[in-house]
Order: sequence, then structure tokens, then C-alpha cells
Amino acid sequence: MIFPLEQLVEFDDNIYEITVAASRRAYQMAKVDDPEINQNYGKVVCVAARQLFTKSVKYRIEDKK
Repeated sequence: MIFPLEQLVEFDDNIYEITVAASRRAYQMAKVDDPEINQNYGKVVCVAARQLFTKSVKYRIEDKK
């Protein structure tokens, strides 16, 4: 699997937010040794980005008050 560039180009929200979300999701997946990583040749960030772009995983921004 490659990084979902087409989805990235078509993305019309805050690119910084989804970049941070993909990074954090990739970290989560690596920590628990998610089996989807092995199915995609160890490309953790690509898998995490695809999950976010396809909305199979959702993210939110927390208020730090």
C-alpha cells in the first residue's frame, strides 16, 4: 500500500490536523503491534492515514483548559 496521495490532494479540511492525527494513530498502531501493519508491509503511517481519510477511524481536537 502506498500513501493515499489522491485523498490527500482532495482533502479540504485542515491538513495540519489530519497530519498530526495520522502521526498519533500510527504511534498507537505501532505500540499495540496492530496486525494491519504486517498486512501492509510495515507501512504504519500509510495505514493510519488511510484509516483517517476513509473515516474508519475518527479524531477530534481536545480543548486543553
